Amino acid sequence: MTAAAFKPQAEAAPQSGARLLVSTLERLGVEVVFGYPGGAIMPVYDALAGSKLKHVLVRHEQGAAFAADAYARMSGRVGVCMATSGPGATNLITGIANAMMDSVPMVCITGNVPQGVMGTDAFQEIDILGVTLPIVKHSILVRDAAEVPAAVEEAFHIAASGRPGPVLVDLPKDVQFAQTTEDFGFHIPNATPTVDHDAIAAAEAAIRAARKPLVYIGGGVKIGGATQAVRDFVRATNIPQVSTLNALGTVPTDAPGMLGMLGMHGTRAANEAVQEADLLIVVGARFDDRATGKLAEFAPNAGVVHFDIDASEVGKLRAANVAVVGELKTGVEALTQRMRAGPALDIQPWTVDCARAAAAGAHRYDAPGEGVYAPALLKEISEAAGDAFVAACDVGQHQMWAAQHCRFASPEAHITSGGLGAMGFGLPAGIGAKMARPEATVVTIAGDGGFMMNIQELATLKRYGVPLKIVLIDNSSLGLVRQWQELFFAENYSEIDLSDNPDFVKVAEAFGIEAFRIDRRDQVSEGVQRLLAADGPCLAHVVIDPRDNVWPLVPPGKSNAEMMEGS
Repeated sequence: MTAAAFKPQAEAAPQSGARLLVSTLERLGVEVVFGYPGGAIMPVYDALAGSKLKHVLVRHEQGAAFAADAYARMSGRVGVCMATSGPGATNLITGIANAMMDSVPMVCITGNVPQGVMGTDAFQEIDILGVTLPIVKHSILVRDAAEVPAAVEEAFHIAASGRPGPVLVDLPKDVQFAQTTEDFGFHIPNATPTVDHDAIAAAEAAIRAARKPLVYIGGGVKIGGATQAVRDFVRATNIPQVSTLNALGTVPTDAPGMLGMLGMHGTRAANEAVQEADLLIVVGARFDDRATGKLAEFAPNAGVVHFDIDASEVGKLRAANVAVVGELKTGVEALTQRMRAGPALDIQPWTVDCARAAAAGAHRYDAPGEGVYAPALLKEISEAAGDAFVAACDVGQHQMWAAQHCRFASPEAHITSGGLGAMGFGLPAGIGAKMARPEATVVTIAGDGGFMMNIQELATLKRYGVPLKIVLIDNSSLGLVRQWQELFFAENYSEIDLSDNPDFVKVAEAFGIEAFRIDRRDQVSEGVQRLLAADGPCLAHVVIDPRDNVWPLVPPGKSNAEMMEGS
């Protein structure tokens, strides 16, 4: 044996905390990071150069958070965004809150001032952990470079496990610069989904005793990877279904038995079915006020079987007769197996009534006049794009029209700011969704108000050549606010006039993006084809009548049985 065989192994070369962050993200399989640099996170940006990570430079940190959110929804992976301290970090807050409200797995990385000056009101110092405490699932302040890998691994695990949500990782600048040869990893605990067989048996008994059962599908189904399990369940039982806004497409919106969205802007068939049902099978929903209307009068005749991974949601707003807490996929599959093993349900009169109600309440698209009718336009776009269609919606009337009239083949086909209702979501969300799934036909559906809130992301769209399609529905007003002022504030139209909007076609063209205008109904079909056929990013500026309203509508504070319908 030679002397060389006894040569001690060389110590690992020291690495900075910033470099450990980048290498850990690479090891975790991260491909895309959305961000904006600044002084307190500059060491990380220095380490990004030459890495395998694709960094997308947005033009506002809020755009980074929204894009990472949509990337996560579309890909099923953890979205990642980063920003500097102070204003960079605070600009992420709306996007972090959005991910928290809609249970989206996201890791937000912020730089911070060096630990030696923390608490001194240093330049661009903000206690971002304290500021974001109510809107994150967890937060981590890393105090030693050697702890960076473990902190990042823990953040990803927490963000994606259980009920997902955003996790903040805050890196002081001295930690980013510090050199270390150590690398502490995070031990990811083993978790084996279990089934509460007693609860499943009780759920089966409740369903078999019901004569008017209804499946109430929430956004947790998609989040929990239970889409196929729910589809199998409704196919096995033939129980009619309703959907929340964030669950649209879990069962294809044109499938038999799907009565549509319930709630404030839901279908009459869906809301009436809920009010008549004697059992609600609630899967991954939280009884949100926009879905339930006046809670005390919601589903007054119905017992509740509630499936949810978050025990705190069960019984929070509506008592559950049967609670099934745990992984949705596992629980629903176990229930389906039991239902298939027994006799078919005796609910044919109920299913026939629901089908008749759905047919009787079907939307009409023969609106009078020569102007563009937004519901018909959106329906045509979704049908022309087919199963590849994905809507990344902003917030407002157009959002509700899309939910009501677009065809969604899967829950991933509908990306929207549900719980927070954040205007400005649509454009950066479209960018994130398209980057996550390039083969999809992603269409941002925005209003003129929300579009102006993050219009700077047209520069991001152009820089990276993202072939996103944009439908900008322009009614020269804050449409949903205007509608409420018309109906509930005696037509006192206060601060909703946006008639001084810019020429959006010229604005898009100034960013180097193809754009065109549609303001007559006879231009719609040609415009839809032009939009979908465009090779690169393209914007269709659609001008509609400012007086157009979203119908039906449940007035605030009223029961879902008290729906208003316009002409």
